[in-house]
Amino acid sequence: MRTNPISDVLGFLSEGEWTTYVFWLLIIASIVIAAINLFRNSNQRSVIHLWSWMARFLIGAMWWQQSVWKAPPDFSGLHYWMEEMVKWASTPLQQWFVKDVVLEHYHFFAPQVYGFEVLVALSLIVGLFTRLGALLGTLMAINLWLGLYRSPGEWPWAYFFMIIIQIMFVVQRPGRSLGLDAILWQRQEEPAGGGWLGRVFRFLS
Repeated sequence: MRTNPISDVLGFLSEGEWTTYVFWLLIIASIVIAAINLFRNSNQRSVIHLWSWMARFLIGAMWWQQSVWKAPPDFSGLHYWMEEMVKWASTPLQQWFVKDVVLEHYHFFAPQVYGFEVLVALSLIVGLFTRLGALLGTLMAINLWLGLYRSPGEWPWAYFFMIIIQIMFVVQRPGRSLGLDAILWQRQEEPAGGGWLGRVFRFLS
């Protein structure tokens, strides 16, 4: 049961699970990457870049937290919400797909769902390929929005706001604010930074 934001955050950061230790490493990595950007590039020293970094970090932390309760090896929490989608999905097509395809092959799909959520979290927290990470996040948020749309215990606008935020990240490219994308982007601007790899990087970040 939730108590208050402060104690809940402290509790999450002090759990003795492997996911907590990995999350602390991600926090440290994000701060170090931001510090490197601030030290090496004066253009990164602005309130806008700082806010963009904080925003993508917090949304990435949200994705990481949501992946924790569906972590391997049993992916236990995911099965319950898949069953909820069968009951409350907005369309019969989604209900059929979740019930007769996903749940019937649960041990095939569960690792993929978990993996995608982790990828979104990693992308946003460290600021690497954030357009790709945000696009994956958008698709997953749309799935949640439609899959739980009729649930009496859910507020559909919450998932819709997630979609809006992820689309904003796709457009605004927050990894170029104090992230790994910013470091790699600076290298792409150098004379030797062209080529097809450079074009792929510019598209993903």
